Parts: sequence; structure tokens; C-alpha cells
Amino acid sequence: MTTTTTTFARGRMGEIVRYFLRLGCLGFGGPVALVGQMERELVDGKKWLTKEQMREAVAICQSLPGPLAIQVGIYICYLRCGFWGAWAGGWAFILPNFMIVAGLGALYVYLGDLRPVTAIFYGVSPAVIALILHSCYRLARLGMEDRLQWVIAVVCLAITVILQAEVALLFIGAGVVGILCYGTFRGRTPTALSVTAPVLAQLAPNTSGSILGKLLLFFLKAGSLTFGSGLVIVPFLEQGLVQQFGWLDERQFLIAVAIGMISPGPVVITATFVGYLVAGFWGSLVSTIGIFLPSFLLVLIVAPLLARHRGNANVQGFVKGAYAAAIGTILGACILLGRIAIGDWLTALVGIVSLAILFRWKVSNPLLICATAVIGLMTYPIIQPGWVMVH
Repeated sequence: MTTTTTTFARGRMGEIVRYFLRLGCLGFGGPVALVGQMERELVDGKKWLTKEQMREAVAICQSLPGPLAIQVGIYICYLRCGFWGAWAGGWAFILPNFMIVAGLGALYVYLGDLRPVTAIFYGVSPAVIALILHSCYRLARLGMEDRLQWVIAVVCLAITVILQAEVALLFIGAGVVGILCYGTFRGRTPTALSVTAPVLAQLAPNTSGSILGKLLLFFLKAGSLTFGSGLVIVPFLEQGLVQQFGWLDERQFLIAVAIGMISPGPVVITATFVGYLVAGFWGSLVSTIGIFLPSFLLVLIVAPLLARHRGNANVQGFVKGAYAAAIGTILGACILLGRIAIGDWLTALVGIVSLAILFRWKVSNPLLICATAVIGLMTYPIIQPGWVMVH
């Protein structure tokens, strides 16, 4: 780790910032596509790092909670320009996403009561459910390896749907089960748990302080719990924003998820849109900082430790258990949100057809969202479903 850092610390800060600003503007296609683009451009093209270093970056970041593409970008910036390069390049990656989504938040706040907006999200909402289900399927194929993980996933799904329990506790509990079943636990708290649990305990939102303070604490916690994919934020946000704090209704929450999926960058940029709806521009800024700050801290502090201990059975066990919990909570969130998104035969048909298209063809998220938005605009005035409400 030391040798690698020394080798690439001479990279110019300006070129790092320019590259990740461009990637942040054009980075559609999800984490796998973004990481693949970085590998093509930075390994094969610019020769900023070797294939071995790129593979190590992806493996380490997959072992950490947080959005994969952002964390790989931060790690590459760290290798290229050191500590401050990681901060500069990472926030450059995030800045275009922030500006786009904050702008969409402002438009929604001022135009959200218009009938066409309701019509758009009448068509879009079931497509969002299909997108989440399809992404969950891909994640399950990638990381679900045995029956125990599926048992953990089913239990977490049931808890999410029936009890609507705190997702943080599900992840920690699943991680402990993973340590006990996959690791070599000998009465000593493993690295992953000793780092994560105290942090999560400190980040729990409380009922005191200003709305900005509550947003910051809430999204700091969310940013520390996105094991497996940014989609893990969906059930966590649904429980916190809709059920615990009541800052959004369920329809607004689905809109926020849709915005996160059609904008460049990771799905967790949903936090920016949510922050704007709750507390305007400063709410969007605070929420963005909260959701991404854990990624910087984890990459710069925990990643070097994981680089040394990635083969530890206890660390691997915690990650496997938490990954299974992620699959279960995502599926649970789909059930809860599906009750809001699908209310008649047309929305059911849109959801089923969208899911079939995603499995049959490689359709981009923005294209599918745009197509279903058109369907909503065309059919909403004819059907006039009374159950659809956008506030």
C-alpha cells in the first residue's frame, strides 16, 4: 500500500479534478458501468494505474459499505494524488450530480402540484419498482452463494415488511451471524464489526436539534449502511423519511428514488433530492455531504486496513451476512413501495412489462423512465385514477 501511494502521489490535482468532473456529468449506467469506464480510460488509456491495482481497488471497495463507483473513484484519486487528491477528485465526481438533482428538486418543489407531474409519476412509479427488482436480481447473482445467505435475506425481508424495524440493526445482526457461521470467531470482536458498530451507534438520528442537523445525522447513518449497492438506501430511507420522521409521503419518496435512478452517478444521490424537498437548498447540501462523507472516511481510513486483512475469515463473514441482509431489505422495500406504485391494471401492466424488458434487453434507466413517463402523460387524463396523489 505504501509503495503504491508513493508511486502515484505525483499525479497532478488538476487532471484528476477535470477527469472526475467529466465522469460525473456523463456517468450513466450504474456502478458496474462506471467502474468499467474508469478501467478502460484510466488503466488502458491514461495508464494512471495497473490492472492489478484496479482489481484491488474494486475488491476493497466492494467490502465496504457505500456506493461502489464513488468509492473506487476516491481510491484511485488517493493512489494518484494522495490524501487531498482523494478529497478533490471525489467531490468533483459528486458535484455535477448534486447540481443536476438539486435543480430537479427545485423544479419539483415549484411544479409538483401540476397535473402533468402527477401523470408522469403515475407511469414512472411502477417502472421504478421494476428497476429495483431487476437490480436486486443482479446483485443476488453476484453475491448470494449459499442457503444461509438466503435464509438471512428472507428473515430480513419479513422483518422489513411486517415489523418495519430499524434497518441498521438488521445489517449489524446479519453481519454477526455471518461472522459466527463463516468466520473463525474466538470471543474477540472482528475488525469489521469493531469499526462499524460504534460508528453506527453514534450516527443514530435523534429528535433534538435543527432540521439540518437531523438531516445530516440521518444521511451520515444512511451512508454508512449501503452494503452491496446504493439500492440498499431505499428501504432505509423509506423507513426513516416516511415512517419515522414523516418528512415525505410515500409517493414523494418514490419520486425521489426515480430521480436518483435517472440522474448520472449513484442511486444514493436521491439524498440530494430528499434534502431539497425537506429543507430547500441547504437541506440538499447537508444531505449530500451526509450521504457521501462516510465513503471518504471509509476509503481513506478503513480501506488501508482492509487491504491488509481482506482475507480474514471474520471480515469476509461480516460482509457476506450484511450483503444477504441488503438483498432481503431491498425486496422488502419493493413490497412496501409496490403498494403505493401499483394501484390498477395499467400500473401493474407497466411494472410487469418494464421488468420483462429489463430482463430481455439492456435498456438504460433514463430511457425506460422517459418511456413510462410518456405512458403516464397519455393515459392519466383518460383513466383519471383517484388513488394517485402527488403533494
